[in-house]
Amino acid sequence: MNLAKQQQTIGASIGFNGVGVHSGEAVELTLHPADAGTGVVFQVTTPSGGIREIKAVSANVSSTDLATVVGEPNGPGVATIEHLMAALYAMEIDNVIVEIEGREVPIMDGCSHAFVQSIREAGFVPQLAARRYVRVLKPVRVEMGSAYGEYRPHDSTRFEIDIDFSSAAIGRQSFKADLTPDLFCEEISRARTFGFMKDVERLWASGHALGSSLENSVVIGDDDGVINPGGLRYVDEFVRHKALDAIGDQALAGARILGCYRSYRGGHRLNAMALQALLSDPTAFEMVEVPVRTGTRARRELSIGAASPAYEPQKL
Repeated sequence: MNLAKQQQTIGASIGFNGVGVHSGEAVELTLHPADAGTGVVFQVTTPSGGIREIKAVSANVSSTDLATVVGEPNGPGVATIEHLMAALYAMEIDNVIVEIEGREVPIMDGCSHAFVQSIREAGFVPQLAARRYVRVLKPVRVEMGSAYGEYRPHDSTRFEIDIDFSSAAIGRQSFKADLTPDLFCEEISRARTFGFMKDVERLWASGHALGSSLENSVVIGDDDGVINPGGLRYVDEFVRHKALDAIGDQALAGARILGCYRSYRGGHRLNAMALQALLSDPTAFEMVEVPVRTGTRARRELSIGAASPAYEPQKL
């Protein structure tokens, strides 16, 4: 296990332009370096012209309907944050201000690759504060019908994701790996969101997928084949995207997780339920700082109570 001792932020501000995959609206988003201990904070412009700050933590999740949304259910919020959160989490960026003009993170080309590239170009700035970790102490499991999500003790940040679709284009796929920046960049970051042509009219009617296109989504046609001209980026791109989503949803823990997250037929709702189940049980985890030394490992335990505001469960 090789865990970083220090928190990090980005080396420069980074700007993005695009559209929201569900809203179809134009969005401008800028990442700014932030002080140690800030976490990931969205700055949203309200209709009155004010600025509302929303911390990207589990307690602030207001919806998991086809995407992860933080903010107030009937007020300022930011939708489809998972691809950006996955990039920040996997690239080990602890502190950043996300300034956004719009109500949804731009979809870019349907994955995390553009965010990862720009973060790497901006560089990394170590900060004089220890990185915190949520260490999983015992198994925690939630179920939705035949689907489940669970955390198990593990000495690194690991994901084991299984999906099972009736579509012949997808079928049963599995992806298992310990998360590292290089692994994410090479094996996960380019896996795109996906959907079925047969669902398009229903999604449009409900106000979703208004910005979806073959440029930002893998689409499975009525003949059960992928209709994108370039085909798939990975032979198992579907499960890799589900892993990307799970990473982005886990980033809402408010600290990095030392443990294995496993899911079968999971999605945003199940990911959020599993994370809340873990963080709602004080016997299931501990907050630690884990500096790495040659030949030894020292662990400093932190007060769970001091961090509890970020871990309040709520209805999804």
